[in-house]
Amino acid sequence: MDNVSLKNLYDVQQLLKRFGTYVHLGKRLWDIELMSIEVRNLFDNEMIDKDTFIRAQLVLKSEHRKEENKDKEEKER
Repeated sequence: MDNVSLKNLYDVQQLLKRFGTYVHLGKRLWDIELMSIEVRNLFDNEMIDKDTFIRAQLVLKSEHRKEENKDKEEKER
C-alpha cells in the first residue's frame, strides 16, 4: 500500500473499492462516517498499513468537517 495516494474523498473511495467495499447511503456525511468505519476495519484486520490508515482518516476527518460546516451554514439561512 506504499504507493497509495490519498488526497481527497475520491482516493479513499478507490482504496475501499480495492477491497470490494462500495459506500453510498444517500447523504455525503453518512457516507464519510461509514467510510471511516470501513477504513478502521481494514486497518484492524491488517489489510492496510498504518500510514495508509492515518492518511485516509485525515482525509475523512477533513471532509467530515467540511460537510458539518456546510450543513451548519444551511441551517443558519
